[in-house]
Amino acid sequence: MSEYYELLQVTRESTDGEIKKAYRKLAMEFHPDRNKSPDAEAKFKEITEAYEVLRDPEKRARYDRYGKQGLGGGAGGQGFGGFHHVDLSEALNIFMRDFGGFEGLFGGGTARPGEARRGQDIRVNVKISLAEVATGAKRTIKLRTLDRCDTCSGTGAKAGTKPKPCGTCGGRGEIRRAAQSMFGQFVSVSACPTCNGDGTVIASPCPECHGEGRVKADKTVQVEIPAGVSENNYLTLRGHGAVGPRNAGTGDLLVMIEIQGEERFERDGDNLIVDMPLSFSQAALGIVFTLQTPISEEKVSVPAGTMSGTVLKLKGRGMPKLGQAGRGDLLIRAHVWTPDSLSEEQVRLFQQLAQLEGEPPRRAAGFWHKLKEALRA
Repeated sequence: MSEYYELLQVTRESTDGEIKKAYRKLAMEFHPDRNKSPDAEAKFKEITEAYEVLRDPEKRARYDRYGKQGLGGGAGGQGFGGFHHVDLSEALNIFMRDFGGFEGLFGGGTARPGEARRGQDIRVNVKISLAEVATGAKRTIKLRTLDRCDTCSGTGAKAGTKPKPCGTCGGRGEIRRAAQSMFGQFVSVSACPTCNGDGTVIASPCPECHGEGRVKADKTVQVEIPAGVSENNYLTLRGHGAVGPRNAGTGDLLVMIEIQGEERFERDGDNLIVDMPLSFSQAALGIVFTLQTPISEEKVSVPAGTMSGTVLKLKGRGMPKLGQAGRGDLLIRAHVWTPDSLSEEQVRLFQQLAQLEGEPPRRAAGFWHKLKEALRA
């Protein structure tokens, strides 16, 4: 598949408004209800997928940094962060969501009853630890949702009967009204008031679901959370939301990620930052110690003469990169500790040291400067 900016005929510097305008123009050209060429449907899905990524600031930033690889890798083949290759139904829904429907733009088109009756999306929050971010995690989510009625197989009709086409809309599920203006013909489309957009009516409703075709049910879903996720990421599990009425489409399950913080560690993208207090003698003479991170046990060597604020970097010892191989870095900020009370022996030794030590530097580089230098290394 072509590069997303190329597909929409925009540049990486294009604004959100320019991207939306470019997509609208192309969608009008390749919409399958308007363009009957064999490759129109595939092109429509491609440009809609590109638009769905570039319209979202988070997805666009990840795409700009990692490409398509940074958008994939969800649970059970599902896209992470709401991304996956869209099918035609989803592409049409995206187009209708942002531009109000095909008929409003072109004054015609093919009706798709039931699309607006799709089941609701379900949103749940899942908490994971920083250690689980490093390795990935699995969760079993229990839902109280709407599922298909087994008694009527989701039709809403009593056993032995069938739904009948609506006499008001002729089974289309919608009512169209055409009006002439100085700009040409405009067509307004609304759901049929008799069948509520379903296209059918039920004379004998199912006693179990009362004609809805769905009932309340408990459901469990297994979720796999990939390594390297961030607080603002979420999983989209297609078709795991609430079932729509009378066998209409099923909503999605949106799993919002909440990361429980670690008191010692700070996260900056794929990097881990930790403050390490050192005594004056440790900073002056150097020391080797073991540091337990949320991922592994690391051996850290502090060189002699380390100044307070120095940033030591262990390359590739940070957090996993989402959708990519490798890890970020572990950044260790050295802080020279000054005791607030001294014994008589310590006072005597420090007085001797004061006679031997030289003048301190007038100005030292700030922390952020040192951090930038560490990241460049």
